[in-house]
This record gives sequence, C-alpha cells and structure tokens, in this order.
Amino acid sequence: MPNSPSPTGRTDAVALTDRTDDRPVYVIGGGPGGLATAAALRARGVRAVVLEKADRIGASWRGHYDRLHLHTTRRWSALPGLRMPRKFGRWVGRDDLVRYLEKYTEHHELDVVTGVEVSRIDPHPDGSGDWQLTATGGRVLRGRAVVVATGFNHTPRIPEWPGRDTFTGELLHAAEYRNPAPYADKDVLVVGIGNTGAEIAADLTEGGAARVRIAVRTAPHIVRRSTAGWPAQATGILVRRLPVRMVDKAGSLLARVAVPDLSAQGLPRPEKGLYSRVREGAIPVQDVGLIDAVKSGRVVPVATVASFDKDAVVLADGTRIAPDAVIAATGYSRALEPLLGHLDVLDGRGRPVVHGARTPKEAPGLYFTGFTNPISGMLRELARDAEKIAKRVARAH
Repeated sequence: MPNSPSPTGRTDAVALTDRTDDRPVYVIGGGPGGLATAAALRARGVRAVVLEKADRIGASWRGHYDRLHLHTTRRWSALPGLRMPRKFGRWVGRDDLVRYLEKYTEHHELDVVTGVEVSRIDPHPDGSGDWQLTATGGRVLRGRAVVVATGFNHTPRIPEWPGRDTFTGELLHAAEYRNPAPYADKDVLVVGIGNTGAEIAADLTEGGAARVRIAVRTAPHIVRRSTAGWPAQATGILVRRLPVRMVDKAGSLLARVAVPDLSAQGLPRPEKGLYSRVREGAIPVQDVGLIDAVKSGRVVPVATVASFDKDAVVLADGTRIAPDAVIAATGYSRALEPLLGHLDVLDGRGRPVVHGARTPKEAPGLYFTGFTNPISGMLRELARDAEKIAKRVARAH
C-alpha cells in the first residue's frame, strides 16, 4: 500500500496533497474515535485519511496522568476489528491503551497523516456536495465526507476566577498533572470532583502530599467501579434505555447499600438522581480510592473556589486557605467553533447537534463522533458509532 503508516501511525505530511484526487473521506483526529471510524470505513471499501495535528496518534491519551486506568472493561473498550490482549488486565492502563492504538493502526493499515491541523471546514464551493478542508501548510483538501473526531477533552479549561493571576502558589490544569512526586509534603487543593479530580486527589494522598483538599461545587454520585465482580459499566449498558425516574430510584437504593454516607466528612449524597445528572452531562464518579480517602480524612472536601488573593484561595463559604498548589480538574472545551462554528451545526454549549450516523440537516456528509460522555462507556460507544458512520457513508457513496 503506498504511503502506508509506520507502527506509530505516522505518514509524511508532505505527500498529503498528492493523495487526494480520489476524494477520500477525511477523519479529523487520530484518537480512538477517529481510528475506529477509519478502520470501519476501510472494511467497507471506503478510503479514509486520518488527519492528526500532533506528531503521533493518541496524543491526548499519551498526556494523561501516570496512574490512569480505564473505568470500562477491556472487553468493552476494544475498537472494531481488534481485541485488546488479555495481558492488559481487566482495567487497561494508559500506556497499554496507547500501545493498543498503535497496534490498531498497524493492524488495519490505516492511512494516517500526522502533523496536519485542519483549521476550517466548508462545503466545496462548486456545489457538488463535497467538503473543503483548510489545513496547515496552506493545504486545501477535498473530501466526499468528513468525520470530526477531535475529542471530548480537547482544550483544557480553567475558570476565570477573580484574582487568579495574583496567586503566588502553583496553579495548573489537571491535563498537566502526571504523578504525585512533585507534591510530596505539600498542601494541595484539587478543584473539581469528577472522575479526574477524584482520582488525582486519591493519587496525591497515596503519593505523600501533606494535605489534600478537594473543592466541590455539586456533590457527585459515586459508584463502585466493580461490585462482587460486576462492573459499573455493565449496569450503565443495561439501564441506558430505561426511564430516567426508574434509574434514579434504583441508583439511590444501590448507593445506600454500596456507598457509605460521607455527609459528616463534607460530601453529602446528591439531591438529584443519578440518571437525571447523567442527562445533564455529569457522569458518576467511579471510586478508585476516593471513598476511603474521604472517610479517613486524608482527602477533605471543601466549598468550591470563589476567588484568589495572592497566596490565598477564597472559597464560596468565605473560608480562606493557602495551599502550595492548586490543580484545576475543571474540564475541557470542545473548541469546535473556529473549525465549523460558521456552519450552524453546534448547540449553545459548543457541542455538535448530532452525533454518530446522523448528519446535520444543513450539512449532509458531515459526521461527529466522541462528543458525548455516555454512562455505558465512551470507548464502547465510539466503536458503535464507527460502524454506524461507516455503514451510512458506504451506502451514500
């Protein structure tokens, strides 16, 4: 196969413009969603070219903290056409997932071009229904369809807290956190109690931080990653199509059995039901040490951050604390507006109005994958979306 990628998925970007005369499907993003879709398209005889702005595939996964393991099982995290090796264990670690993505690219002989960032997507001006991509190096590419797979966690976001620029301690986003070694014997505040914040807080206590607090705006639902061998993901898959009120009630009963009441430690049970919160975009926190850390006092929940004042952090309840470091586990933005904000395909939060095999009414041939955070597991849904998109594209062309 000409211009085939290396085992890491890298292909010379210089040759890109020489390989577009057959109007391939362009897949923007070389993460799990983009690679899975490209493989599914190739299996149906549709040529797909993956464009990745970094120098290697799986760039965002390579940058995650050291102790990261998937909260979804190995079986339900594999992409179409290649199982994950049993030696990876039930909960796949970051480095093993990166190795899997590299092997996946090689196994499916995917056409991946690294070092190319797409800055704008437009309908082709000739009115043919094709798409025109403007990319780095002055490239203008033409494709029969486009799949946007740039990722749910694209651009780190830190709130514009008043006084943030005056803070004399260390302030970093969770995307920059790697391991607890630099914070040994230090006072650390983690802001945000999603899965990332909860895991980093537990990691810090195990790594020797002198004091760890976690700032909480809204108390999360906490679930055991596995109970008596039954993974929480399996429950998520089973209940995904059930009525919200039914799942809320069942989730409340299960939580009272499986998760201790941490109200006395400053982490009360949520008032709103589990699935109601999921529908709002708040995925439950899967416990990998937070419950024990809070119960024992090694991680102390505090009010959310209101502002900064030089060496102090002012909390919403008026408390002033002076941590050595603040780690903001405050999420990411999709950053899709510069790419396609002019196409009227994003909602008020900057997320695609459709995903999977559906395309916007105003933009046929434009697909999105990886912009939802389902209770059934993101990698599982990426794999399912890939098959649906490939089937739709193959049928259309």
